[in-house]
Amino acid sequence: MRKNILITLSLAGGIFLSAFPQKKYNAKQIEALKAEVAEIVQANHKQSQVMVDKIFSFAELGFQEIESSKYLTGILEQNGFTIETGISAIPTAWWATWSNGEGPVIALGSDVDNIPKASQYPGVAYHKPMVEGAPGHGEGHNAGIPLNITAALAVKQIMERENIGGTLILWPGIAEELVAAKAWFVRDGKFDGIDLCIFTHVANNLAVSYGQASGTGLISVEYTFSGDAAHSAGAPWRGKSAADATELMNIGWNYKREHLHPLKRSHSVITDGGDQPNVVPSKASIWYYFRDVKYDGIMEMYVQANDIAKGAALMTGTTMEYKVLGTAWPRHFNKVIAERMYQNILKVGLPEWDENDQTLAKAVQEEMGSKPTGLATKLDTLGLPVKEPVSGGSDDIGDVSWVVPTVTLRFPSNIPGLPGHHWSNAIAMATPIAHKGVTAGAKAEAMTILDFLLQPELVDQAWDYFKNVQTKEETYKPMITADDAPPIYLNEGIMKQFRPALEKFYYDETKYDTYLQQLGVTYPTIKK
Repeated sequence: MRKNILITLSLAGGIFLSAFPQKKYNAKQIEALKAEVAEIVQANHKQSQVMVDKIFSFAELGFQEIESSKYLTGILEQNGFTIETGISAIPTAWWATWSNGEGPVIALGSDVDNIPKASQYPGVAYHKPMVEGAPGHGEGHNAGIPLNITAALAVKQIMERENIGGTLILWPGIAEELVAAKAWFVRDGKFDGIDLCIFTHVANNLAVSYGQASGTGLISVEYTFSGDAAHSAGAPWRGKSAADATELMNIGWNYKREHLHPLKRSHSVITDGGDQPNVVPSKASIWYYFRDVKYDGIMEMYVQANDIAKGAALMTGTTMEYKVLGTAWPRHFNKVIAERMYQNILKVGLPEWDENDQTLAKAVQEEMGSKPTGLATKLDTLGLPVKEPVSGGSDDIGDVSWVVPTVTLRFPSNIPGLPGHHWSNAIAMATPIAHKGVTAGAKAEAMTILDFLLQPELVDQAWDYFKNVQTKEETYKPMITADDAPPIYLNEGIMKQFRPALEKFYYDETKYDTYLQQLGVTYPTIKK
């Protein structure tokens, strides 16, 4: 917590005096620089489009983001960032740092992985896989890091010219769909010494919120049972079926669901059900997510599931072991950063969607059975803390939000009314909709970064909220231990299977202006 960069003096009421030796800028000067940085972002729209399209074309699953990470770090290295690779023993994780001297340390993060079986031609308003059964960007994680790079390079240009002190750090949310990296980054101290974090995530509006967010935290656990093999017909009595244990655990947990609070969520997949029917399975595994709106509720479900797994092992004479594959704390976002960012969002506004953009959006909505309202044309209001907890999805940015003041900037690069984690969510993600949304988001982010660089007292105010409101009565307790290793083997087999076919679709920006052009897609392509 700022220990390497900043000395603070604690005063009554939890207010802090900044020791950043920053030149003082008046309000008019600050607004002029913010307007200029937005113009730089707009001027770099082409570069943003290329990055968005390039990452879309790689279509890499969590922990296998090899080409994506190589491409993104190459751009940052060419622009003067120092790259550290293999963060937290994750081969595709990296940390990119550029410093212009003493000043606020601001981290910019976003996710990069995609969704299984979501392959989809962009700009086509119906299901048309590029590679049948292959992964695809059905969440839109191809856009966030390009947004951050665009914003960071624009701010860097201003910082160098005006001699503004500070440090910019860019980092990837590796394997977010598995919620399996950010908690390891936190555990390993990557956010020590950072003053604030701005995270970005694709959405269908330009928005930010503060306080407790809707949605859940979770713990991801795989249970593996071990028994004895035998001939399923010749001597089944000599076998101890690990598959039986897996099924019994699943049955036991399904009965437990009746007694879970409605705010809890739990779901599973059997990752190993045995080899073939004529052999009593000696190994079998089942993988669960246990979600709740509170940390204590997550851990309560974890303990209950462990007990049910032990019972299943006892019933079948097998043994059981389990390992944590990922965690995510419930998210809490910083009021000071969010309020300042929202003022910049109001200045930026939503992109100007043209007829083609709206035609694609409405066609996709109709295809998915949603009301064809098209793309958003009115900004959301500032998101306020939830008064009553609301269940839903998770994001391991929650762990980061409990160790450093953090917000998530949601930017309008996708279409409202879609199911999420689905091929339909990939349709917009390499089209002008995504490109315009990224530019709008990068403007809001760059302007907010300048606010905190030029007014270090805002950093102090963000920490005051963090210490005296957010963490006053709740303390972050990691769900992983020093011995838990990130499951970097996940998705390796799937990518090995599909990468050769996907490579044929990699975007070549030296030959084609856009990815749509390379694919021969007329924008928009809709059903006649």
